[in-house]
Amino acid sequence: MKRLIILAMLLTAMGTYAEKINININIATQNTQLTLQVKDDGRLYQTYLGARLSDHTPLATLDMPRMAGASSIVTHGNEVYPVMGTEDFYEPAFEIRHADGNPTSVLKYVSHTQKGNETIITLRDELYPVTVALHYEVFPDEDIIKQWSEISHQEKGKVYISRYASSMLYFEADRYFLTEFTSEWIREMQMKTQELFFGKKIVDTRLGTRAALFAQPFFEVGLGRPVAEEEGTVLMGTIGWTGNFRFTFEVDHQRQLRVISGINPDASTYLLKKNEVFRTPDFYFTLSQNGAGEGSRRFQRWAIKHQLNKGEDDRMTLLNNWENTYFDFDEKKLTSLFEEAKDLGVDLFLLDDGWFGNKYPRKDDHAGLGDWQATTAKLPNGIPYLVKKANETGIAFGIWIEPEMVNPKSELAEKHPDWILKLPNRDTYYFRNQLVLDLANPRVQDFVYSVVDNLMKENPQLKFMKWDCNSPITNIYSTYEKEHQGNLYIDYVRGLYNVLQRVHANYPDLYMMMCSGGGARSDFEGLKYFTEFWCSDNTDPVSRLYIQWGYSQFIPSKAMCSHVTNWNRQASVKFRLDVDFTCKLGFDIGLADMSEQDKQYCREAIQEYNRLKPIIYSPNLYRLMSPYDGEHCVLQRVNDDRSHALLFAYDIHPRVTDYQLPVCLRGLDAEAQYRVREICLMPGQQSWLDCHDKVYTGDYLMKVGLRVTSGNALVSHIIEIIKE
Repeated sequence: MKRLIILAMLLTAMGTYAEKINININIATQNTQLTLQVKDDGRLYQTYLGARLSDHTPLATLDMPRMAGASSIVTHGNEVYPVMGTEDFYEPAFEIRHADGNPTSVLKYVSHTQKGNETIITLRDELYPVTVALHYEVFPDEDIIKQWSEISHQEKGKVYISRYASSMLYFEADRYFLTEFTSEWIREMQMKTQELFFGKKIVDTRLGTRAALFAQPFFEVGLGRPVAEEEGTVLMGTIGWTGNFRFTFEVDHQRQLRVISGINPDASTYLLKKNEVFRTPDFYFTLSQNGAGEGSRRFQRWAIKHQLNKGEDDRMTLLNNWENTYFDFDEKKLTSLFEEAKDLGVDLFLLDDGWFGNKYPRKDDHAGLGDWQATTAKLPNGIPYLVKKANETGIAFGIWIEPEMVNPKSELAEKHPDWILKLPNRDTYYFRNQLVLDLANPRVQDFVYSVVDNLMKENPQLKFMKWDCNSPITNIYSTYEKEHQGNLYIDYVRGLYNVLQRVHANYPDLYMMMCSGGGARSDFEGLKYFTEFWCSDNTDPVSRLYIQWGYSQFIPSKAMCSHVTNWNRQASVKFRLDVDFTCKLGFDIGLADMSEQDKQYCREAIQEYNRLKPIIYSPNLYRLMSPYDGEHCVLQRVNDDRSHALLFAYDIHPRVTDYQLPVCLRGLDAEAQYRVREICLMPGQQSWLDCHDKVYTGDYLMKVGLRVTSGNALVSHIIEIIKE
């Protein structure tokens, strides 16, 4: 009888198991399809990723090539979430050490649900109570797929995870070309391309706070050919994580490419508590069949509609005092700048660094960080007086803060040394004379939130904050993380998000700029809470053409702050402003030093900018001539119904003898008639472009083009194209 019961149980189990094999899970947008399949070993594999298939294509016939391991071992390959220690000998997505010391898990399919645009696939280890839930959310109209993983366990004892990818994707092509975005201070978002061969290429960062100082969290992969603007298959991906990230590109012995994205696990072996759910960051990707231009338009439209804080709202132009005054200002000087801002025609005045600290006044970057009270010697009437005077002048008021940081020379450092990330038994390294507060600590989170909260309670009319973050984590030790220091890098970022969620919930009308010594924070998770970000401290217009070209691959123009300054005086004020006109416009320049003609140009240009914001902020971007390919940069924005467009043309340093070819436009209605005219001319200037104030068909503009470049250095044109 006992044998019959056991046999019945086995037959039941086999029947249940049989129901779980060869299950196809389809994840699709309008133009892209990812198909996963449960194989006869009960594990989950990727069988297809590419252009969307016909509904009549039988998914059961899809089967990516098998991958050989050792000569006597053959697996299905392409496992969706492979674990360290199994028969896949390449870089895994997941690594765990169980409470008994066992160093691996075998994750098998349990179930999946598809509700609306989200698919959740549950995997579980048959021997240990470990569960991994894979999440996929599609944005069908924008052709974006979002992935993340949720890891949990119910073991008794300490369990550590040391790899925990958000996503793992596989590709097959004869060649692979990676475009990465290298970075450093004043050289952010520089595009570099290389071919990928057998082995691994890793793009990562391990700086903690100022995370994207050297590597930006974006990549493009050309499948079969280098990334081109409007042709070829291109994978474009990014991670939503304001901290250490890693992208691993591995070409295996069968010339398949594996792309793993997630948190950088270096120094971050995570102690995962029983029943705690470890949620990885979101990984976003699009697979364009028509080059990076199509992918950029998808990402920008998606960000505006779904991700960017106040994505569909307006943006304020501003005047910042930093390059005008630096730390040397008082109430009289600031209120005079309010008048300049009003005369210029901007919406807001932004007070930058140097307004706080009393026991240790903020006279330079050596003291005061952490003491967020107005310096009475400079500002005897405090911030409320400045807000009131700005509003009376007819402009809004904004302010700079750096609440995650502290100077050792501050009252905060004296009162709460345990709040500071600092090694207990070694010399302390200071970056820019400051240290980082321990945002893993809830008490520190409360303090950082209070910086914003106190300013807003004192100044309800405050409209804008510039949130800076100048130092990486240089002394990685937390007195709060007593149980396990390996959690610190992750808990820090989660602590930052806790603060930002509170700010966003309690002050939803506050506009905020994300800054990190320039563009060292630029990820889409951060932009859930910030309306814009500071691309770079480098405001040289020529440098900005390259920086903004790189960011435009993923980021909407309304999120990219670009300010007119005195960097590169060889360039005219018009050229400088015309470069900034393509993004979220601001000024960091003293009007007193400008000619009356330049001031008048700025006033008129701001009026045009306000009129044309719907086109400037449109996601329909066409990059027509790259500064990387020569001495010109040309780009175009078009509205959704193709009735209105702007063309921006910049001559950088061409040779006078170079022959200038016409530039063919894109994205217009071929059958329509368009009037072309140059705008934003200097006062009294006439356009010398042959196309000025003429009418052309969209077909002509896209096939024959316009001559808008020249052999002259540092010349710019803004051209409006309106359907007749």
